[in-house]
Amino acid sequence: MGQERETNERMPVLAPFQLNEGIVAATGKDPWIIPYLPSHREIEIMSAVLDSPKSIVFDQAENRLHTEKALLVLLVR
Repeated sequence: MGQERETNERMPVLAPFQLNEGIVAATGKDPWIIPYLPSHREIEIMSAVLDSPKSIVFDQAENRLHTEKALLVLLVR
């Protein structure tokens, strides 16, 4: 993010680091998926992983929202 001019060069280099079902299965465990936000679907993380029952992306986004609201209250006072 922020280096869009280099997209064509970076995509092949970063492709092996994409979080997909194969990588999750390779752990041999049943991990919780906590992606970095904001995430780019189908680029950084596959939709099947992001939308899986083990993904806590919506809880993470909600917590982030409350944190940002608390900061705003603190700064506006």
